[in-house]
Amino acid sequence: MSANANLTAAIEHALRAPSVHNTQPWRWRIHPNSVELHADWTRHLAWTDPDRRDLVISCGAALHHLRVALAAQQFAVRVDRLPDPENQAHLATITLVPGAGDPEAAALLPAIDQRRTERRRMSHRAVPAEAIATLTELARGEDTLVLPVAAPAMRSELDTALIEAAREQAVAPGYAAELQLWTHRYAGSGDGVPIGSVATPPPGLVHSSPLRQFPSAGLPQPRHPAGTGPPDDAAELLVFATKGDDYLSWLRAGEALSALLLTATRLGLATTPLSQGVEIATVRREIRREILQVTEHPQLIVRVGWPAPGATELPVTSRRELRSVLLRP
Repeated sequence: MSANANLTAAIEHALRAPSVHNTQPWRWRIHPNSVELHADWTRHLAWTDPDRRDLVISCGAALHHLRVALAAQQFAVRVDRLPDPENQAHLATITLVPGAGDPEAAALLPAIDQRRTERRRMSHRAVPAEAIATLTELARGEDTLVLPVAAPAMRSELDTALIEAAREQAVAPGYAAELQLWTHRYAGSGDGVPIGSVATPPPGLVHSSPLRQFPSAGLPQPRHPAGTGPPDDAAELLVFATKGDDYLSWLRAGEALSALLLTATRLGLATTPLSQGVEIATVRREIRREILQVTEHPQLIVRVGWPAPGATELPVTSRRELRSVLLRP
């Protein structure tokens, strides 16, 4: 197989990366021994993501998926991030170099197809501390800090902040129309959030759900056995934070997101990326200064837990065809 064919196959895997509202805001250009990753500004959610943070994080997740796929093909790579100061859309160039692929990255390949975004309730079973430690350490390898929000008081404050962000965003001009657009895509679009991947919050929750509320839902919640208490689960919230707050920081946060999601999937855990809490500037500052009390910048929140007993397998969300995301050489 030629290097070009190997790169093409790796991009196919990269297309499975998660992205805000499944917008898939990336474009790729293939060269004989390298591939370029470009942001697709035409898929920018202007009302949801005014700073383009979510968009660049999404591209960072695709970049890490590509690294995993190439490592599984036994390719070593060099990644040049933001290589063109005159072109902000050119986020990275990935070049094949002599050497063997990273075995730890290669081991994550099966998780690319197995990973799903879980928007239902999770299990009451606690996530082991060693699993959380493994996930946080992985993120450090991508220049990103992951902060578990485990203390009850801090978790309550974070839940309240997420609810406030949802309220503010719900009345922001243009937000509802944008959400409607990306949850009611035309047939064959290969993007957006399908109704069958969204569940309404289960009745009887003691605490409000931190998940984004979508206009329609068609995914049943797992049955909650009678007499087992409220349906609130034991999912953990992990906040991703970086020292900087620029394109490079967002790209690295996306790579850390991919590493964490794929590793969690490999461990049998369910995950939900939550960006809504940092899409409102005032709430993001509150999370940083008052709740976490850190100097780093919050970029994303991820919900991690065990799947609820009896939960059905989540449907596969569609992706655009490769030819739709390729740029001419």
